[in-house]
Amino acid sequence: MAMRRKALEAGHRRKFLVVVDDTPECDRAVVFATLRASHTDGGLVLLYVVDDSDFRGFLGVEQTMRAEARAEAETVLEAVAARVQEIAAVTPERVLREGERAAAVLALIEADEDVAVLVLAAGTDSDGPGPLVASLAGRASGHFPIPITIVPGHLSDAEIAAVA
Repeated sequence: MAMRRKALEAGHRRKFLVVVDDTPECDRAVVFATLRASHTDGGLVLLYVVDDSDFRGFLGVEQTMRAEARAEAETVLEAVAARVQEIAAVTPERVLREGERAAAVLALIEADEDVAVLVLAAGTDSDGPGPLVASLAGRASGHFPIPITIVPGHLSDAEIAAVA
């Protein structure tokens, strides 16, 4: 059974969650979620997940690889947070986790009772909507704990602003 969301209770507010990565469509999700948070007096959570399978098993260099991956993640989160500030007066929470992305997303949703909407953006290439959208939307068949908003990756900032 999913945890009850508390976004509408006193002392709480609805948060929009964006999974940050280096894909071009990620910015589309950031723009939409930032504008929705701004328009609804909500919060914004930026989650970056370091895939720890990339460096597991490399004895002796695992710690160095982990530190480099975390430093890169911090740099990306900083840049995305700056982008959020360009869009609206929203100060995002930054969360950095290690592991498998879909599992990390679910764990964060479970841990933060104010996270009420997951915002993803679909890829624009012929390979489909992207692995995270496919993974989480596939799980969403009636069992995902919160709504998922999927922003078309081809929308411009102005087009997103018109619907956000």
